[in-house]
Amino acid sequence: MADFVLVAGAWLGSGAWGEVVPPLRAAGHGTHPLTLSGLADKRGIPAGQQTHVQDIVDEIERGDLRDVVLVGHSYSGIPVGQAAERIGDRLTRVVFVDSEVPVDGGSFASGWWQGQAAFEAQLADNGGDWAPLGAADFDGQGLTDEQIARLVEGSTPHPGATLTEPAVVSRPLAELPTTYVKCLLDGPEPNDTVAKLLTSDQWRLVTMDTGHWPMFSQPAELARLLLAEAA
Repeated sequence: MADFVLVAGAWLGSGAWGEVVPPLRAAGHGTHPLTLSGLADKRGIPAGQQTHVQDIVDEIERGDLRDVVLVGHSYSGIPVGQAAERIGDRLTRVVFVDSEVPVDGGSFASGWWQGQAAFEAQLADNGGDWAPLGAADFDGQGLTDEQIARLVEGSTPHPGATLTEPAVVSRPLAELPTTYVKCLLDGPEPNDTVAKLLTSDQWRLVTMDTGHWPMFSQPAELARLLLAEAA
């Protein structure tokens, strides 16, 4: 049986996986939804990029987890990708869910579509944190009004330092056994960095016909996909 370590993206904690966990547990797998430092019930804990990497590594080592399927969504793909290379033979597979991936020396901010300066200005305008999205920002993502309400209610400001500190990647991500899940309502194609990694024989692409938050919009489908990857 696998141990699933589930890490949601910006603004969200372990509760984001509430509807994904039961099918995984019912299939006999270990499930470990993780809240990163500075978010949700850990709000107020100082955190930078490497804090989040260590949060993930510590969860795995503290529980002596084996056969780990490490799942990172959105922003958290950056710390998840770094943690994956640090847990050695504990890792079975990485699953990036519509996520960013780490680039050595790069950050979430450096890859921002409007440029790093524009993103850092957003942080400065919000006291150094990344402000959560409002309900209208989730339009077109395949979410019901109730799912949007849960997303908004479960979001907390995201610590800015985790988004601006550079990643440290010592082993090529292309060498890791990886599945990349592209959520088509958020754009039909992976970004250029991911597209290049998908040329590796260790990487495979699967798609979901939903938006950027499938743990809310299609939790049963996402759970089935994760179970297939564990197998």
